[in-house]
Amino acid sequence: MLHKKIHFCSQCGADKVLMEVPSGDTHERPVCQQCGHIVYQNPTVIAGCIVENEGKFLLGKRAIEPMLGKWSFPAGFMENGETVEQAAVREVLEETGALVELLGPYSIFSVPQMNQVYIIFRARFTGFVQPFGDETSELEFVNKNEVPWGELTYPAIGQILTRYINEDDFGQFGLYMGSHEQGLVHPFGSVNPCVS
Repeated sequence: MLHKKIHFCSQCGADKVLMEVPSGDTHERPVCQQCGHIVYQNPTVIAGCIVENEGKFLLGKRAIEPMLGKWSFPAGFMENGETVEQAAVREVLEETGALVELLGPYSIFSVPQMNQVYIIFRARFTGFVQPFGDETSELEFVNKNEVPWGELTYPAIGQILTRYINEDDFGQFGLYMGSHEQGLVHPFGSVNPCVS
C-alpha cells in the first residue's frame, strides 16, 4: 500500500502516468510523461486522545467499517487547516460527544504499511455536550481490568493502551515514539510527572 495507482494526470488529464524517480528526488513517484506533473503521496496523520475520567478512560465501539464492532479510543484523520491538537479534540467531540482538555502529547506511532502516523494525546474529560456521532455505537469508561483486549481495532491501539495502563499505575507518563514493526513503543526523552 505504498502508492495508489494513478491512471490519469490530475493536471492535464493524460493517461501517461508512470512510476519513476524525479530528477533531484530520492523516491519513486507517479510522474505524468506528458506535462511532467509529479504526484506526492504522503502518509496521513491520525490524531486522537486517551480521555481520562476518575481513574478510567473512554473507549468507543465502531459503528462503521473498517473494524465495525471493535473498540478504540477516539481518533481519526487530521484535516487540512487545523493543528494536530485541534484535530484530536475535534475527533473526540465527533466520535463521543465529549469536550476534553488536552494534558499533553503521549504517543507518536508509525504504521508504515498503512501510510499512517498516529499522534495521541492524554486528555481530561470535561463533559458530554452532544450525542456521539454516527461512527460510534457504544461508549464506555473502563478501567485497566475492563479493556476488551481481543476486540480492539488495531495492534497500535493495544500497544499504546498497554503502556498507558502500565504508566498509570506509577502516576507518570512519558512521550513515546515507535512503530508497528518494533512492537511496544519506546521512550523518547525523560519521563515527566503526571499532570493532574
